[in-house]
Amino acid sequence: MYRYFKRWLDLASAFMAIILLAPVLILLMILIRIKLGGPVFFTQNRPGLGAKVFKMVKFRSMTNERDEKGELLPDQMRITTLGRFLRRTSLDELPELINVLQGDMSVIGPRPLLVKYLPFYTKREMKRHEVRPGITGWAQVNGRNLLNWDKRLELDAEYVETMSLGLDIRILLRTIRDVLRQSDVLEVSSETVPDFDDYRKQTQSRTHEN
Repeated sequence: MYRYFKRWLDLASAFMAIILLAPVLILLMILIRIKLGGPVFFTQNRPGLGAKVFKMVKFRSMTNERDEKGELLPDQMRITTLGRFLRRTSLDELPELINVLQGDMSVIGPRPLLVKYLPFYTKREMKRHEVRPGITGWAQVNGRNLLNWDKRLELDAEYVETMSLGLDIRILLRTIRDVLRQSDVLEVSSETVPDFDDYRKQTQSRTHEN
């Protein structure tokens, strides 16, 4: 029953948030355009409900600087002071409210990960696609990017199994607390956290060796 009402709560909360945050959104768009250039938004394909792929939208936090071969420089070299601020405060996530209105995302749910990770999930880990992905979620308020992949995906599965209004309120309040504290944030996660497909290949390789 809650899953039905959850969609209406998402619509109402996303609509209200966009109206209330409009001045902030406009200011950030201007700053990003001046500091990072265009486009202001970064879009990327992500799997959502039922593993259906959608385009997730965020504020840009990196430049498009390239090397002499025309290839993008590493993330660590392209992220700017503004970009680090956007990630540290999670302001880069605000455009995902548009995805919520479109029905691709929920305010709260498992974070949408990369499409290339799909073949590497276990059956239990695939539970994350039984609900709409969220702007914030159970894994995010229990360690965020500081968690290893196995723990993060287990928390996503736990959320799907125990989803309720009470749990969503708890996650929302803890998210606000973490954003204000700017805790458990890796501004460039690739510096310490391997991609999930590489992580799963490594763990499978070690298992076979043993």
